[in-house]
Amino acid sequence: MAKAKARTHTPALCLLGILIPALFALNLAAGSVSIPLGEVVDILLGRPTDHPAWRYIVLQSRLPQAITSTFCGGALALSGLMLQTAFRNPLAGPSVFGINSGAGLGVALVMLAPQFTVLNPQFSFLSTLLAAFIGAMLVMGIIFAFSTLVRNNVMLLIVGIMIGYIANSAISLLNFFATEQGVKSYMIWGMGNFGAVPLQRIPLFVGASLVAFAASLMLVKPLNALLLGEEYAENLGINIVRTRNWLLIVTGILTAVTTAFCGPVAFIGLAVPHMARLLLGTSNHRTLMPATILTGAIVALACNFCCTLPGENGVIPLNAVTPLVGAPVIIYVILKHR
Repeated sequence: MAKAKARTHTPALCLLGILIPALFALNLAAGSVSIPLGEVVDILLGRPTDHPAWRYIVLQSRLPQAITSTFCGGALALSGLMLQTAFRNPLAGPSVFGINSGAGLGVALVMLAPQFTVLNPQFSFLSTLLAAFIGAMLVMGIIFAFSTLVRNNVMLLIVGIMIGYIANSAISLLNFFATEQGVKSYMIWGMGNFGAVPLQRIPLFVGASLVAFAASLMLVKPLNALLLGEEYAENLGINIVRTRNWLLIVTGILTAVTTAFCGPVAFIGLAVPHMARLLLGTSNHRTLMPATILTGAIVALACNFCCTLPGENGVIPLNAVTPLVGAPVIIYVILKHR
């Protein structure tokens, strides 16, 4: 029976596997400068080209942007899936629980704090990454601490929203006292952008994402057990405290890395797990987890492509596009489950 169910999911997984390279190629070819796909392939293979500018555009701009979109979308979607399962709440996600706001507060302290603003050019990208990680981990720790006191999922969701408001309030104060350049830099960062990661930083971003992906695969069995409740999971020998600690670490890494590199990207972590569930019709994480990662990559690549549609008129901010994809999905889920 298990094998039969696995086979029924194969066509959907194959479709997701086909869409990713198709959208990846579309992201490399489309933009303000139209580059034939054949030329893109030649550039990627290192063949000579008559257009040196095209080589620079593909290798230094579009390729890093497409790779970042793929891994950021998968990371955010995976983070949302694990939070929704751990809290047994379909509206759980990095942005709803204030994790993005915590990471954003950490970055704001580096970019906007008066004592840091003067030295801002001297801060390396790793400082921003570390600040985002610490901020995300602190919020995750607070949420899990409240989860031991508050059993009601709706109340816990409200606690997360309130923590997000507190973090946003601190960010507003930092913006008020920061320099004009610092406010502008933080505002641009807050719009979300898959194109902010240079080619030299791609190995660090991909490596951190792959480590978190591998760690999340170790949580498949505990997450499946948690679907039936904590008492059932404990009867199966699952250590709830250890599982929550792993969830804290993995989700913190995924959220911190994506927020530091790409800014606070909205709705992907919240909506994509539901899209994967609707596509597969299952809650088994052995199949759902890879499908969620693939779906997140597809949605992120599609959003990144939509951001470049204006062509010569500029690039649309990422967070102006992601709600158009995610909000209808969440409304559908709310109406379906009432």
